[in-house]
Amino acid sequence: MPEEASDTTKTLLIRGYRYAFSLTHDPAQAEDLLQDAWVAVLKAGGPRKRAYLFSAIRSRFLDQRRREQLIVIEALDEHDDPEDTSTEEIIFADTQMLEKALSTLRPLERETLLLSEIEGYTAQEIASVTGHPRGTVLSLIHRSRKKLKQYLLSQADKEGHG
Repeated sequence: MPEEASDTTKTLLIRGYRYAFSLTHDPAQAEDLLQDAWVAVLKAGGPRKRAYLFSAIRSRFLDQRRREQLIVIEALDEHDDPEDTSTEEIIFADTQMLEKALSTLRPLERETLLLSEIEGYTAQEIASVTGHPRGTVLSLIHRSRKKLKQYLLSQADKEGHG
């Protein structure tokens, strides 16, 4: 049974790291953020659950950003492309290009996309975790996918014409 518990903890920490990385987009900062959050969870005697750990990670990340005064506010009513097609049409063969594409997203966009696409959260669950309205979450997911697609298509055009 202890082996099963350690696997659960290991899986939780791996997911926590992925989430922290989606916020910071820096491996060292993600490790520090996860460690701080994990220590806080253990000290508080909180449940060793994904939602609780993610909440602790997010709180620490936002506190850090506030201290650094780096929070950027962007209007939600950006220009939309009515001819936008599905991101499933894009094949992510080059992980370096994907990393560069992800770095073009704001931390909130990366966070929302990770929770949706990797962790499988619904828009309502993401809204509960982040404290944003469900409509805002849906908009963030849509814009994040669109930004990734535009970046990847522009890189493909550059490579095709280079």
